[in-house]
Amino acid sequence: MDFLRELGISKDNSGAYNGEWLACKGEWLESRDPATGKVIGRIRQATGEEYEACVAAAHAAYLRWREVPAPKRGEIVRKLGNAIREKKDALGRLVTLEMGKILQEGWGEVQEAIDIADFAVGQSRMLYGLSMHSERPGHAMRESWHPLGTVGVITAFNFPMAVWAWNSMLAYICGDSCVWKPSSETPLCAIGLTNVVRPVLEAEGFGALATLVIGSGREVGNRFLTDKRMPLISFTGSTSVGKKVAMASGERFARSILELGGNNGLVLLEDADLSIAIPAILFGSVGTAGQRCTTTRRLLVHEKIADEVEKRLVRAYEQVKIGNPADEKTLCGPLVSASAVAEMMDALEQLKKQGGKILCGGERLTLPGAEAGGHFVKPCIARAENHYPIVQTETFAPILYVIRIKNLEDAIQKHNDVPQGLTSAIFTMNVRHAERFCAATGSDCGIANVNIGTSGAEIGGAFGGEKETGWGRESGSDSWKQYMRRQTNTVNWSNALPLAQGIQFG
Repeated sequence: MDFLRELGISKDNSGAYNGEWLACKGEWLESRDPATGKVIGRIRQATGEEYEACVAAAHAAYLRWREVPAPKRGEIVRKLGNAIREKKDALGRLVTLEMGKILQEGWGEVQEAIDIADFAVGQSRMLYGLSMHSERPGHAMRESWHPLGTVGVITAFNFPMAVWAWNSMLAYICGDSCVWKPSSETPLCAIGLTNVVRPVLEAEGFGALATLVIGSGREVGNRFLTDKRMPLISFTGSTSVGKKVAMASGERFARSILELGGNNGLVLLEDADLSIAIPAILFGSVGTAGQRCTTTRRLLVHEKIADEVEKRLVRAYEQVKIGNPADEKTLCGPLVSASAVAEMMDALEQLKKQGGKILCGGERLTLPGAEAGGHFVKPCIARAENHYPIVQTETFAPILYVIRIKNLEDAIQKHNDVPQGLTSAIFTMNVRHAERFCAATGSDCGIANVNIGTSGAEIGGAFGGEKETGWGRESGSDSWKQYMRRQTNTVNWSNALPLAQGIQFG
């Protein structure tokens, strides 16, 4: 495939880069196309030896990079964004090939990386502190922000490029370096993107800012969590693993950004505009084959319109083209692995035992050309109750639970009655209901939308959640502050030494 060669990907690849590609000594990792099960390429994984070489190089690069003025750092990030822009088509096709997103979503993911680079360029001139008035005469007080250090970035398979960019572009303008550990499901996406950005950094003498380490949890992952050279770990993945990240980083007083599970609810009130609500529900629940942390998993629909909504959704689901994600007519590609398919089937069995009813979909599919191991399923709509144990659990697959509600109060109570708290949405024409949903007494999620779906966040706003979704924010707003350390400065420019609080000493 020409786009693989364009991105510097071959049959056999190194799993470690620290300014140069290293000769790794670990086991071979195969990357497979989830649409066919065929091997795309192999990666020689890093061992502890290569990990040490990578982190040491990244830390050394940080010590030099922090002295570069922030606007100059922004200019280099501008070049990174332009390099990604030039390879958008190839990178998007790689996401589609290795992860299974349809082409439009593959290109969209790369566009997110471009957008956050553009955002970061402007932010590099706006790392603002504060000027404060001192209670002591002849004194000035201010707040400064300084580079933090080397940032460990652990990404999940479902956004194999964008999440690295969310973190790295901000980290770079803040004066930090990054060490990236990608998912073992999508290692070639990480190698391809690294090959795009590294020439820009190498030309500036800072190749190790974009350090990459592909390896097992035993050889690489556990070292990330205990390495004192990384004062911040940004982790995207499951809630169960996120708890381990939080405890391990907390033990050494490191910071963590945790983007964990979502069990996102969309509230459909009686006055909702169904002409926009139905497409939003369809994309939110079927997009990326239900493998987004922002996927719509629970539809909380008013009982007066529930029957009509179910009929419309079933008709819409019947029109979804499932198949090769590289085909531009496809709307739903494969799940990422055989285990993901098995988890979906298990979830549906649990649903039936708990009293739920499948309205459509939920079957495994074998499509032409995918007999060797394509991981296809039919997206599922199921009638359920919010308290079912399986509904309280995030299943990373295209299952939409339809839950009936009586009114707004009932909707908010059921919406918030799950352990997760990432993103949420309400469809209504009543401004009071909309504002109530976004108020402190409404949705308890990190993101609350009105008349748009749960999926598809813009980079301008901070992204992240509450409760078992974790903590911290990525992307826009003032998320940059997490990648820096705050310092309060008091300067005495007088010839006296008054103490604070009027204390007299001696």
